[in-house]
This record gives sequence, structure tokens and C-alpha cells, in this order.
Amino acid sequence: MTIIALLVALVQPIWQIQEGETTIVLTPFYLLKGSVYTYLPYTITAVLAVAAITLAIIEIRRYDNRQMQIKLGALNTLILACYMISAVWFASELSKDYPAGFQYGPGLYLTFVAVISNWLAIRFIRRDERIVQDSNRLR
Repeated sequence: MTIIALLVALVQPIWQIQEGETTIVLTPFYLLKGSVYTYLPYTITAVLAVAAITLAIIEIRRYDNRQMQIKLGALNTLILACYMISAVWFASELSKDYPAGFQYGPGLYLTFVAVISNWLAIRFIRRDERIVQDSNRLR
């Protein structure tokens, strides 16, 4: 679920406003003001999202080593927290410049879905590891 939420968040706006005839849209890759694209520093959000997706895929493929999965999940939580912080920070900075009429997009909310699903994955992996440890003690 983390991967799907982040993939969808990459193509959805984080923040947007309609100001007269000009539309200002913030996505993880760029800020669009009318017809002018500004990529830096907004691409930091996309880089963090791609890193979190990659780490989640690696975490899934390491099903044979649950301890490594837990460590990768903790690292992914850190990357997702940085992604959330950057998205919220860029959106709040734009909200200061354009205080009326803005709205947060689904790209911002999907970040929270990704964090929650990553946390649940870590929790269930830990539970599985405890079950395996308990069954090994019984032998």
C-alpha cells in the first residue's frame, strides 16, 4: 500500500490555487505558475518519494530476513517523514504567499496513507518474527 500511495502521490498536486486566470500548482516535481515551471527546490520531494518507493520494494523482496525488513522499514519511515516535512513545508510557504483560496491536494494526504501503511507493515513483520521466535523455543 505504501508503494501505491506514493506512486499516486507523485502525479497528484500537493497544493493548488486559482488566482484569477492564473493557476498555481505544487506537485512533488515542480511548481507551476501559469506556464512557468520551477523545479528546484521542489524536486527534493519527488526524490524522497522515489527513494521511499525503492526502499519499500527492497523491503518486500527481503521476505527471507525479517530483521532486515524491520530495519529497512525503520529507514523508510525516516525517509517518509522527510518527504512529509518537505511537502508540508513547501505548501505552507506557498500558503503564506497566497493566503486566500488555496487548497491542499491529494498528494499531501497520500503521504500520510503511506506512513501509516509502512508503520503497519513494520508492526506485522515484528509480530511474525515474535511468532517464529516463540515456535523455535518450543522445539
